[in-house]
Amino acid sequence: MKTFPSLRCAAGALAVVLISVVPAARAVTPAEQLAGYVAQAGAPPAPARGQQLFTSTHGREWSCSSCHGAVPTQTGKHASTGKPIGALAPAFNAERFVDAAKAEKWFRRNCNDVIGRECSPAEKADMLAWLMTLKP
Repeated sequence: MKTFPSLRCAAGALAVVLISVVPAARAVTPAEQLAGYVAQAGAPPAPARGQQLFTSTHGREWSCSSCHGAVPTQTGKHASTGKPIGALAPAFNAERFVDAAKAEKWFRRNCNDVIGRECSPAEKADMLAWLMTLKP
């Protein structure tokens, strides 16, 4: 098999650039994730507002509870695909809100579906604060 030194060098250079540009997913706790949203919002969260945000349709067809359940402590089901969705409340699903990039990805997607725009840091803080009040 013939190798091309210039191609190897280019691939190596690209790998170095990608490693320096693409941030690694950072493990966090739900409390650390909440603290980040609160800092961005510049105000304390209101769990009651988070619950209201979660259960309202915002003039659209779905609410968060359409897929995650009225109280997101059990497995939900996607409203259109029927695909199971693990419990959203961190106390009931240890995988929730422990990967900052993943949390941001799902907030972005789901807020766009439910509200028609990205959620603000204050809305994310309110929602996560409410979810963290749900205990077994």
